[in-house]
Amino acid sequence: MAPRASWKGHIRLSLVSCAVKMFPATSTSDRISFNQLHKDTHNRINMKPVDPELGLVERADLVRGYEYEDKQYIIIEDEDLEAVRIESNHTLNIEAFVDESEVDVIYQDAPYYLAPDGAMAEETFVVLREALRKSGKVAIARLVLSSRERVVTIGARDKGMFVTTLRNPNEVRGTAEYFDNIPQGKPDAEMLDLAQKLIDQKVTHFDPKAYEDRYEQALMSMIKEKLKGHKPIIAAAPERGNVINLMDALKASLGEAKPAARSKAKAPAAAPKESAAKASLKAALEASKAAAPKAAAKKKA
Repeated sequence: MAPRASWKGHIRLSLVSCAVKMFPATSTSDRISFNQLHKDTHNRINMKPVDPELGLVERADLVRGYEYEDKQYIIIEDEDLEAVRIESNHTLNIEAFVDESEVDVIYQDAPYYLAPDGAMAEETFVVLREALRKSGKVAIARLVLSSRERVVTIGARDKGMFVTTLRNPNEVRGTAEYFDNIPQGKPDAEMLDLAQKLIDQKVTHFDPKAYEDRYEQALMSMIKEKLKGHKPIIAAAPERGNVINLMDALKASLGEAKPAARSKAKAPAAAPKESAAKASLKAALEASKAAAPKAAAKKKA
């Protein structure tokens, strides 16, 4: 099944424009998730809307409201939202170009892929993509997503473009209330040198496959064991001794640390992709069902 676009419109640079479609660049569908069940029936619980006066209500009776004062609402109809039309509803109008390094990572929110929408748009799309690539810059534009205007960056990526929505400045907290009480004093020069050497020993190239979610893998192993009727085996994290002296700890760390391999990072030995792990659940369940008759046969004997 072809991926479904989350936004369609036009990208425009001055008088040059073409039709584009945007897709989420990430997915959480492979994450392990749990459902809420009743403890006795194991039926899945349905979350239904409740009015404090009327009790259960139909979803068809729900309306959208904005709280302008405490418990005072103004009702917003669909036609009200339709009436709010601005250029970025359907157009990614490029307003400026900046160095990617100037966009603080704390403002970066959700990533998307941008592709041409139809064969007629491909030539213009490729021209804009390559112009971005050669400039070494990212474009700044705006678009409306989920009933709010978002500022975004646009850059070239592979054969397409990469869009990142940016957080509004009022969504980003300042550092003062968190960092003001941290002392500004300079660290001991010898300890700083040891710490820098420790960093140098662990420098490598980032490979996301080497940092898969170990907790999720352990969860899946536990689920498989429960499907087989086994009690999960809990592997406790190794205990480490108390650090008494920072200088001794740094020296000991330098002695234990091994230089990181400069070749490609080694992935964990038994780290199957989550989708494959989920697919193997069926096999685990079938194995548990197949084992049941054998156990019964032994009892009869």
